[in-house]
Amino acid sequence: MGPHPAVAAIRLAVRRVLHDILDELTRNPGEHGRPSGGPGRIPDAPREREPSPLVLVACSGGADSMALASALAFEAPRLGVRAGGVTIDHGLQAGSDLRAAEVTLRLRGLGLDPVESVAVTVGREGGPEAAARDARYAALDAAAERHGAAAVLLGHTRDDQAETVLLGLARGSGIRSLSGMAAVSGADGRYRRPFLRLDRQTARKACMAQSLPVWDDPHNTDPAYTRSRLRHEGLPALEKALGKGVVEALARTARLSRDDADALDAWAGRAEAGVRDADGRLECAGLHALPPAVRRRVLRRAAIDAGAPAGSLFARHIEEVDRLITGWRGQGAINLPGRVVARRQGGRLVIRQG
Repeated sequence: MGPHPAVAAIRLAVRRVLHDILDELTRNPGEHGRPSGGPGRIPDAPREREPSPLVLVACSGGADSMALASALAFEAPRLGVRAGGVTIDHGLQAGSDLRAAEVTLRLRGLGLDPVESVAVTVGREGGPEAAARDARYAALDAAAERHGAAAVLLGHTRDDQAETVLLGLARGSGIRSLSGMAAVSGADGRYRRPFLRLDRQTARKACMAQSLPVWDDPHNTDPAYTRSRLRHEGLPALEKALGKGVVEALARTARLSRDDADALDAWAGRAEAGVRDADGRLECAGLHALPPAVRRRVLRRAAIDAGAPAGSLFARHIEEVDRLITGWRGQGAINLPGRVVARRQGGRLVIRQG
């Protein structure tokens, strides 16, 4: 008798991602200690054996990430991959350090190694949710570098994707926000999201079938947080009004929007070189000649390069900067997140921290 259908589904999703990682390392031998050869195959060496690639799972102790950790622990050894785990202590709740310690014990109990808990300090930039996210990813980046990990797996599900699309729509942040979370993101494709086509209930059922203890974060039901209100009030209201299938439709919208956004980003990348002068400043005349969707992408990239946090940079910010190009009336500088300032000077657009 095979595993529970939910367990089989999460294992298959993780197996596919591990194969992708191994295929990429095979095409680029030497990365993360991965020798050349077939996917999942670690050739014998007479004296010294190259270390197999390490894949980490980011685990909060919730159902999604515990299901992911269990699937990684099962699949990784079968493909010659080392599996480890990281849990982040945001310090936002009493006893969070004890909770993090419990999660590390559970991960070790699954056979993951290395396993560590990392405490972070959450700032205030962009609001509590954005600040916690920024602190979390900075810690995960550092852990991946410290351990030489080939990738970090994240437990975001199709439901999370639907929520992300709705939040982007509500903020009016454009097609890139509607594209939601990418299956592969981060520097050199570090972050992988195997569960974007699986719903949240599948992960929870997998945990129940394996008797895995899970922790339900009270922040996930706290109406003080926007995503929590959307999850428990907004999406149910949409499904009541429009019928079942809203989550699937939003996730499909994300995939389609991502294709369009990727194409426009590539166009903007090529166009940017043509609108910079010899000193690297942006020429307003050249920017004005670009299609609006391309021009705004060039402006957004310039703002981020200058130090504006991507998660705090919304469409309204870029529209204000865009008016320095298309509606120039001698207006003053535009203040952007991250203490970045955009101003027009002598036919050039200057974007920098100041």
